[in-house]
Amino acid sequence: MSIAVTLPAGSTPLRPSSAADVVDLVQDALRDEAPLAIEGTGSKAGLGRPVQAARTLSLGGLAGVTLYEPEELVLSAKAGTPLAEIEALLGENRQRFDFEPIDYGPLHGRSPGLGTIGGLLACNLAGPRRIAKGAARDHVLGVKAVSGRGEAFASGGRVVKNVTGYDLSKGMAGSHGTLAVLTEVTFKVLPRAETEVTLVLRGLEEDAAAGAMAAAMGSPAEVSGAGHLPAYVAGRVAGGALGDEPATLIRLEGFGPSVAARASTLGPALSRVARLERYEAEASAALWRDIRDARPFADGTERPVWRLSVTPTRAPAIVMAIRMRMAAEAFYDWQGGLVWLRLDGEPEADTIRAIVAQHGGGHATLVRAPTSVRAAVPVFQPQAPALAALSARLKAQFDPKGILNPGRM
Repeated sequence: MSIAVTLPAGSTPLRPSSAADVVDLVQDALRDEAPLAIEGTGSKAGLGRPVQAARTLSLGGLAGVTLYEPEELVLSAKAGTPLAEIEALLGENRQRFDFEPIDYGPLHGRSPGLGTIGGLLACNLAGPRRIAKGAARDHVLGVKAVSGRGEAFASGGRVVKNVTGYDLSKGMAGSHGTLAVLTEVTFKVLPRAETEVTLVLRGLEEDAAAGAMAAAMGSPAEVSGAGHLPAYVAGRVAGGALGDEPATLIRLEGFGPSVAARASTLGPALSRVARLERYEAEASAALWRDIRDARPFADGTERPVWRLSVTPTRAPAIVMAIRMRMAAEAFYDWQGGLVWLRLDGEPEADTIRAIVAQHGGGHATLVRAPTSVRAAVPVFQPQAPALAALSARLKAQFDPKGILNPGRM
């Protein structure tokens, strides 16, 4: 296996202040054959393999909301705009990004709230509401960007039905800056829920929790979040509010009377399975923020952390099989479809992916590990040959010289 080596980036990052500056800097990099590390604030630099670049292109100076029409539910902003600033603006108008984007900063030992809106799309972020509302790619309306050819382009627009041919806006989602440098993005925003309630079942083992979550998701209650925290994890969220007993969480959101009615129907059914507790409003929100940001594993270390995307009903068996082979802690989001896994030793990439494959398949992504480990391990789930060939053709079209975030994926 080849080992990626991160070359020293320039001591002073390149900080464009306009899209035209980005075009010039990418063209300079092409002329000098000097690969670029693309970043906003660097809050997600720990994702993916280490970038092998001679220069750093920092988009922190390319910031500001360029369009916000609350009545039209649309917002455009330059790529380096802090996400915290945008979410504060949306909050003033009782709106939000409905896909609940994760903040990776704490997991990588950084302060919360450092991410940018460009990084949000580049990494296709989502949170617990993913099971009901999708991810960033499902809410993006348009982008402006500069390809690895040094050419500016735009895709999409400011309305939902504005796509012809290839939807390049969605193509940028999850590309981790390897196809183009985003300069501006446009998202659909939605009204914030008036209130929320989380029903918490106590003491369930993981198999029983999977069944309870599946039943809740299959009910008419319109569940917007379903997760399970084993006992060794439960005490690490919301300042220890849950104590050290297994907790299975079911979230309901919406207008007050609607939430109350749905909770009054679903609650008694769940209470027949296990003891039931109820968390409302901010107490509920605090639980889900910590689940969203993987706070139980934001421990200030570089111990390997994996995200496993698997069939929800098979998640407990996958975790059990992994625990039989290595020291591991886990908790569940997306009704069990997302497993957060922290190891005490080596990443064990081959073993973990083999276990996932044995239990119906899925994706295993290493989202935290020391730089030297990420350089040596296939961080992202290896693609099937046909998909890998398609990805290679896409890369060749957008960045034929391979100057954008080389090595990252």
